Amino acid sequence: MGTRFLPATKAIPKEMLALVDKPIIQYGVEEAIASGIEHIVIVTGRGKGTMEDHFDHSFELDAMLERRGKHELLAVSRGVSALARISYVRQKEPLGLGHAVLCAKELVGDEPFAVILPDDVIDGAVPCLKQMIDVFEEKGGSVLATMTVDGPGLCAYGVLAGSQDSDNPRIYNCTGMVEKPKFEDAPSKQAIIGRYVLTPRIFHLLEKTAPGIGGEIQLTDGIKSLLKEEKVYGYTFEGKRYDAGDKFGMLQATVEFALKRPEFGERFRAYLKGLQL
Repeated sequence: MGTRFLPATKAIPKEMLALVDKPIIQYGVEEAIASGIEHIVIVTGRGKGTMEDHFDHSFELDAMLERRGKHELLAVSRGVSALARISYVRQKEPLGLGHAVLCAKELVGDEPFAVILPDDVIDGAVPCLKQMIDVFEEKGGSVLATMTVDGPGLCAYGVLAGSQDSDNPRIYNCTGMVEKPKFEDAPSKQAIIGRYVLTPRIFHLLEKTAPGIGGEIQLTDGIKSLLKEEKVYGYTFEGKRYDAGDKFGMLQATVEFALKRPEFGERFRAYLKGLQL
């Protein structure tokens, strides 16, 4: 429901909030494409039709831009609708992340797939998802994105249990996971972030996963069941993660992404330096 961003999200899905000049969800779609994903499935819900409109052709807008000779903006508009082959499936009730993933079962089919939570915006020289797909192809098991979190902030995440891989210190051999543990009870410092590469077996297990708190089917519960049958790995990605589902995280991402923009980054940097803080 995007309640942390009210009143902005009263009529606009939180996924459509702008980070500089692109909605948050577009960063996730672009990361998937840059990682080699060919088919995007977006799980939507009531009131989220603007996401479909965003990635569709806007004939009126394109015609107006062409008529006025605004060819650069026309290329931007058409580029969004040409990004990828995108399908949509609706989650009729907000019954948890596991349930949302399960909604995509028929479109995904019997093949490995990735899950991106667009609230987590990750900036890296190599896309985070591409790094994870490389690990999946090397190890042959599902991969969860993780980052090292020191201090009590760890309690806000799902945390992996297991051991560091002997060949690659960024890979974690997962034996279990704990959702939002007390700091003193956390099995490691490896916090799970919103990127997953999963085998299709997860669909069968999610179908058998009982709803938890609030009647929601949790993806972590499905992955715990998957651990009993297959190898699961954590991967500490290279890059910086921004929590765009939080106001402060969104502000951080906006400032840092804006500073990287060649058309106004230096001007923005000079402005920031000139503030009397």
